Order: sequence, then C-alpha cells, then structure tokens
Amino acid sequence: MTTIPLQTTVHGSGPGIVLAHGGGGSIESNYGVVLSDLAAEHTVVASDYPGDDTPLTLDDLADALVAAAVDAGVPTFTIVGFSLGTAVAVRAAARHPERVTGLVLTAGLAVPDNRARLIVRAWQDLLDRGAHESFARLVLLTGFSAEFVNALPAAAIEEMVAQTAAAIPGGTRRQAALIETVDTTSDLPGIAVPTLIVNTTADLLVDPANSRALATAIPSAEYTEIAAGHVVMAEQPDEWRKVLLEFLARRGL
Repeated sequence: MTTIPLQTTVHGSGPGIVLAHGGGGSIESNYGVVLSDLAAEHTVVASDYPGDDTPLTLDDLADALVAAAVDAGVPTFTIVGFSLGTAVAVRAAARHPERVTGLVLTAGLAVPDNRARLIVRAWQDLLDRGAHESFARLVLLTGFSAEFVNALPAAAIEEMVAQTAAAIPGGTRRQAALIETVDTTSDLPGIAVPTLIVNTTADLLVDPANSRALATAIPSAEYTEIAAGHVVMAEQPDEWRKVLLEFLARRGL
C-alpha cells in the first residue's frame, strides 16, 4: 500500500498510458501540449506528485503511479516519462512487469551526474532561503537551450522569471531531493518492453549523455534526438508530439 497521495485525472479511451512528470513540474506544464493528442486514442492516467512535503522515494512514487492507474480501471499501460519521470517509469517497469507494456523516456537519466546533483542541490538551497526569483533564473538558465533563451527579448526574460517564481509547484523541494538520490542502473538490463529514448540534445539540465546511456543499457531500446533544451515541450512541442505518437502507433501501444 502506497503512502504517497497523488492528484489523478483520466482522459480519453483506448490502450492505457500513464504519465510521469518531471521534478518541479506538473501534468499541465509537462504534458499539456500533448495530452489531448495522447487521449485521442488512449486512456491517459495523469497524476500530479504531492504538492506538499510528503517524503518521496523512487519505489513509493513508482508504486503510487501504478496504483493510480489500476484504481482508474487501467490494468496495463505504457508509461510516458519526462526527466525525473523517466526514473519513476523505469522503476515501475522493474517492480510491476505485469502492468507496464512500454516506455517512452524523454530527457531522462538513470543516476544524476555531477552537474545534475549540483543543480538540484542549488534548487533546494534557494527554495529553503525563499529565494524564488533566483530559483526561477536558475531554472531558465538550465531548463532551456542557450539558443532559445538568447533569442528572447529582455522583457520576456523578466516576465518568465516573474511567472516562474510565482508558480513554483508545491513539493518541488522534495522532488529535487529525490532526483539527487535516484539510481535505476540495475533495473535497465531487465527492461523487456518496447522502449523509446528521446534525447534533448541541447539540454543543460540533464546532459544528453544520460539519454545515450539509457539507450545503451536497455535491451533493444529505440533512440531518437530532438534539438531542444530540457523543456522540450516549450521549445519543440510539435516535434515531440510527432515522435511520441509515431512510436506508440508503430509499436501498437
């Protein structure tokens, strides 16, 4: 029995999809641009992580997502994971192989590298201090490609900082702490379901080498690249949508 409360909505009908969002994100911010497309031919179970200081472990979060889908009447499903959600997805597949039929892992990692650990420790420090605007600036610096940020007008930058600072999801600090500790390395060789790795090649938050490592370690994983920073749904939403839908259709998921 999981002790992690999730806020879950269910959309559409058809084969099951479970969404696993990133740390400091939400279903709306990570999947809003593709949710209706996914739900056109699937039953999409969309769960937000706790918005408070509920302690998180990778096992418990993976179990909670699976339980939410089963409770929604979706016994088997593909997990579409982004960032931290890729580790959650892999752990769910390892712990519940009878439930998980496929994986799509975007901007993911098995274990945080030195840069990722430094960044999420800075997240925690800034949030502890209540330095929300500094947190927002760090998010913009690392979450988007250099090309994307440098092409924005100065006024747009300040507006994005203000909007980000005012809308930091509750639970972000706990999720950052979880990112610091995840390690699915030992799970990867046992993944036996159709898997697509989507690498965001201009990613300054989760280095692209992490996606390449996932593709190497998961047997028979497919691999593709999108020229975007970490927040691919903002920089290249159409390309990301096309990649997701094509894989799901081609693999019958």
